[in-house]
Amino acid sequence: MPWRALVGNPEIVFADEPTAALDKESGLQVVKLLKQLGAERGTTTLMVTHDNRILDMADRIITMDDGRIVDFG
Repeated sequence: MPWRALVGNPEIVFADEPTAALDKESGLQVVKLLKQLGAERGTTTLMVTHDNRILDMADRIITMDDGRIVDFG
């Protein structure tokens, strides 16, 4: 993940598959860090993922199928 994108303290971070190339533990660390930044800085993270291992860490899950929203969680 390009951490330089966080230097300017953005209001929102768009994370496209941030855990895709990581093992389970590293992926969990990345998601925990993004959540921590949200709590400390008020940063919102919009994450796109196919990684079901991290879904329980999400505040909200929006599910899409064939380009359409099918569940607002």
